[in-house]
Amino acid sequence: MRIGVFVGASVADLMGLDELIDRIKQAETDGFDSFWVPHISARGYDALTVLALAGAQTSRIELGVGVVPTYPRHPAALAQQALTTAAAAGSRLVLGIGPSHRPGIEDSFGLSYDRPARHIREYLSVLRPLMAEGRVRFSGEFYNVNAELDVPNRPTCPVLIAALAPRMLRLAGERADGTITWMAGPRTIREHIAPRINGSADAAGREAAPRICVGLPTTVCDDEAAGRREAAESYGRYGQLVNYRRVLDIEGVEGPSEVAVVGNEDSLRRQLEEFAAGGATDFVANIFAAGNDAESGARTYAALKDLVGKV
Repeated sequence: MRIGVFVGASVADLMGLDELIDRIKQAETDGFDSFWVPHISARGYDALTVLALAGAQTSRIELGVGVVPTYPRHPAALAQQALTTAAAAGSRLVLGIGPSHRPGIEDSFGLSYDRPARHIREYLSVLRPLMAEGRVRFSGEFYNVNAELDVPNRPTCPVLIAALAPRMLRLAGERADGTITWMAGPRTIREHIAPRINGSADAAGREAAPRICVGLPTTVCDDEAAGRREAAESYGRYGQLVNYRRVLDIEGVEGPSEVAVVGNEDSLRRQLEEFAAGGATDFVANIFAAGNDAESGARTYAALKDLVGKV
């Protein structure tokens, strides 16, 4: 299982552009498989622009965006931006896309959050041919596109969907390269995510197995209760969003603090091994400090670094 880190899930992660790029460069130096940046419209920088800048200053590490909200961006425009970032990163970009959440799309952007699974199906029908082949002709309910996109030395770029519901997981298996999850615990990955996405890929005759990237808050500490209290405070709002509430209910927990990866170094290894056994191909940690334990952030980073290539 590949191990990566990401920055941006909580307000505490907000930092200047130079510092963020330095973090990515350091993660490459430290041997991590990947570094991910979420695209959050209400704060932070444009994720694909950040990764284009980081791509030009790194050479090995995979760079992921998890995820770009699709409703505000036309798929043809995103195809061009993603290919530009992938070119800057030497085909090391992983493009995560998703419909986001109804409150952000309808209340903030004033757009309709209509039938997200159908929307994403059509979105992929435009995005993927443009990225892979440079041309698309598609007529649907949401999009009618007849376009070309000529990019020199066309880079490759896998596309993942933020898929948690059954219809989205089927779509991810049929049409995408996998899924990037958030707030999905080990039971959810093992019993809900992996069987559906892998079954869909098999039924569609896909040759490559879909990637299942698990993103979770993570901290290494000796006082697990303190770590979970901090997780509840920092990430509790995610439990109020319908899409995440679904997987928390499947896991059988009340809130995000119960799926956060919390514990000492041995516990961290066991929890990551459980995800790998359940079908996860990637674990992406959003590192947070456990309460007043100022050393827990650095300790978590070091423990994750030590597990790269060993889970």
